Amino acid sequence: MILIAMGVSGAGKSRIGEMIAERLSCSYTDGDAFHSAANKEKMHHGIPLTDEDRWPWLQSIRDAIEAKQRAGETAVFTCSSLKRAYRDILRGNDRDVRFVYLKGSFDMLRERLKSRTGHFFDPSLLQSQLDTLEEPGPDEAIEVGIELTPDEIVERVTSQLGGERQQQQQQQQQQRQQQQQ
Repeated sequence: MILIAMGVSGAGKSRIGEMIAERLSCSYTDGDAFHSAANKEKMHHGIPLTDEDRWPWLQSIRDAIEAKQRAGETAVFTCSSLKRAYRDILRGNDRDVRFVYLKGSFDMLRERLKSRTGHFFDPSLLQSQLDTLEEPGPDEAIEVGIELTPDEIVERVTSQLGGERQQQQQQQQQQRQQQQQ
């Protein structure tokens, strides 16, 4: 299984992604590591990225996802995944790629960004990200509000994933039973 923590800057993707990976005893990869120097420079100067800026970045993350899958590994990634088209690239045709949407209000996100240091993202880009965001539906992502504590978020996500896994196992068992009849 591949899990992608998504949301705009300041939502807590890195922290939550690291915590979920620790809980699942799997690897964690921050999608920001795949940004080109040019993309980081643009964001540092308050210039929003375009789709053309994002396509190679998203494909690099998808390549890393495929490498984890080939190795048979469970992994957690982070990526803003602002548009459905971006999520489609990351997901590919894989049912084992799941998104966790970390949702927060503008005010909460802005406050978090103001207190963050040492990051290339210019907080003035928050509104641009929110304008670009196409919120995922329940068919696409587990949605969790960032007003919860990080521990509460991780608990909610992992318990929902556990329930989904159990449901998938039951469906597979039913299919096997039907095939045997």
